[in-house]
Amino acid sequence: MNKEIKELVDKGEMLPLMEEFYTIQGEGFHKGTAAYFIRLGGCDVGCHWCDVKESWNANLHPPTHAVNIVNNAKKYSDTIVVTGGEPLTWDMTFLTSKLKAEGLKVHIETSGAYKLTGVWDWICLSPKKLKLPTKEVYEKAHELKVIVYNKDDFRFAEEQAAKVNKDCILYLQPEWSKRDKVIPDIVNYVMANPKWKVSLQTHKYLNIP
Repeated sequence: MNKEIKELVDKGEMLPLMEEFYTIQGEGFHKGTAAYFIRLGGCDVGCHWCDVKESWNANLHPPTHAVNIVNNAKKYSDTIVVTGGEPLTWDMTFLTSKLKAEGLKVHIETSGAYKLTGVWDWICLSPKKLKLPTKEVYEKAHELKVIVYNKDDFRFAEEQAAKVNKDCILYLQPEWSKRDKVIPDIVNYVMANPKWKVSLQTHKYLNIP
């Protein structure tokens, strides 16, 4: 990456774009909503069960002008989801300001491990044990989505729920490869602790991106 491009990436005017696609949001509060997804490369949180490990190395994904990303996004939907990788690896100020200027609703899916930048209509916080969220993301998250891989994740979920704001919606979501094993545990847990809701990866059941 030459110096000029690196400067633009550092400012968020170019971003390592892994993929962009129009689909149905499959998870959490906005499930069932048509949305345009912007998936950015780059993540060092390193969850062993991550289903997009190819996103981790930002160098594999070409720096793309944020204006071009916005121009593509606005053709499809008024709901835009920025995901990764870990999108807060990058400065989201420029991208979100351009999306908002087009009158779009802008959502983020993040581990919260890095400084919160950008202007967001919805923040889905999915914290990871290896690198915990920042205080600001806990305070501003609209939904908390904890992935359940084993029974210890219920303990972790309660620790995370104690840190978010009082209006944050709480979700437990089975890790896809363990879903048959953990769904009964999640159902029982939510019934015993009804402050939580169940989130499923409905897009995988629908066989869409």
